[in-house]
Amino acid sequence: MTTLFLMVGLPGAGKTTEARRLAEQHRAIRLSPDEWMIPLFGGLEADGKRDVLEGRLLTIALEALRAGADVVVDFGCWGRDERTAIRWLAESVGASCRMRYLPVDPDTQRARIAHRWATTPHETLPMTEADILDGHAHFEEPDAAELAGRDLDAAPPGWADWRAWAAERWPSFA
Repeated sequence: MTTLFLMVGLPGAGKTTEARRLAEQHRAIRLSPDEWMIPLFGGLEADGKRDVLEGRLLTIALEALRAGADVVVDFGCWGRDERTAIRWLAESVGASCRMRYLPVDPDTQRARIAHRWATTPHETLPMTEADILDGHAHFEEPDAAELAGRDLDAAPPGWADWRAWAAERWPSFA
């Protein structure tokens, strides 16, 4: 059975470092929109293009899982609905999904963000204190049941299933 590893956490939590380790350890394909956004569009949130890119990367992830490859999805996935949709999509192609949540305390987060900006400014964008606080305000921390991969939530009202929800959330998802 193939596995989709889903990275979850705020900026500076160490998701990409862990994603790289997992990809090497499992000989998995690693998909990280941050590594595509800056070279393609000059920013991480360029006029809704991130959602479009993430949709295409999810489509590639499912194709790779069907072909027998493990995949590491390094999106951050701040919302429970996003995480549930991705888990559902992985399971819909016969793969398992293993969530990797990396919590980070505020001081460590700020230090890592500052270090990243100081050492690799061409690979990242500056984050203001307001950006950091906004991230904390919008992040839905996974609970123990979600981390254990227990029952999937039903799709939100108005959606036939998580695939339909995903197609709305990530407009290029096929």
